[in-house]
Amino acid sequence: MNILVTGGGGFLGKYLVEQLLEQGENVRVLSRGNYPELTKCGVDLVQGDVRDASIVRSACEQIDTVYHVAAIPGIWGPWKRYYEINTLGTLNIIAACKKQGVNKLIYTSSPSVVFDGKPHLEADESLPYPKKYLCHYPHSKAIAEQAVLAANNTDGLLTCALRPHLIWGPRDNHLVPRLLQKASAGKIRQVGDGRNLVSMCYVENAAAAHWQAAEKLMPESETGGQAYFINDPVPVNLWSWINEILNKAGIEPIRKKISARSAYHLGHAVETIYKLLGKTTPEPPMTRFVAMQLSQSHTYSIEKAKHDFQYQPMVNYETAMKKLEADLPRMIQP
Repeated sequence: MNILVTGGGGFLGKYLVEQLLEQGENVRVLSRGNYPELTKCGVDLVQGDVRDASIVRSACEQIDTVYHVAAIPGIWGPWKRYYEINTLGTLNIIAACKKQGVNKLIYTSSPSVVFDGKPHLEADESLPYPKKYLCHYPHSKAIAEQAVLAANNTDGLLTCALRPHLIWGPRDNHLVPRLLQKASAGKIRQVGDGRNLVSMCYVENAAAAHWQAAEKLMPESETGGQAYFINDPVPVNLWSWINEILNKAGIEPIRKKISARSAYHLGHAVETIYKLLGKTTPEPPMTRFVAMQLSQSHTYSIEKAKHDFQYQPMVNYETAMKKLEADLPRMIQP
């Protein structure tokens, strides 16, 4: 089978590429960067941007299945950038799939597309899209997700969307390294009472969910046109999880605290200042979105994914944490 992975040089994308190669698939990657290590593994690397419709069409030529992983994450920045990459880029992918006769499109979404500012406990896919978003990333991803799902069963294309929550693991260059850096500098405070539970998704499990969904994405199947929460079966206490990682990295645990209410108001004030100054970089130290994400419980049910395409995590928590621990020395390098 011929497969295209957009963003295949990134954190999640590279794990997905590796798993597909292990299964003997022919893999092409569309990525803005150059990744010689992928080429050495036999990957057909197309260097380009999802905003370029002609390159996207070329990358989709003679492809059976597309995994659209590429996106720009973050909590701050101009709407134009998020919209062009996350939304218009996805529309380019959909159009190219139809033009080139691609059979299946699996879209990497996010639970943040349904974040409504409230705690979520074992929430399922019946959660509606909110009327307002607190930052551009989830808004741009939500528009794209809806377009992907609406494209299901049109022009011979089958689609679904996966919403992995808080992807973590070795080779991460964002979440955990930034956590270690800020904790080392004493720039992290516990937000809220520290009792909030969150669903996490170990990166190898997130990658596996993509091809597990693709295998069941068939005409008349339950998977077509559906969105799925993807995470590990048991949620963690967020602040205990953070301190467990800090302990393994030899960094002092988080002791300073700020109430959820104070963090929210601080975030609102910082956002206002940034907007008045026209600042798009760096990201604000606190926003309303971040304050709620760090203080509230957000756990999601994976029953629908287990039922519809037999989602099965490959790596348990203990093994995943050992793999992460082995990579911590690299992450704490200045």
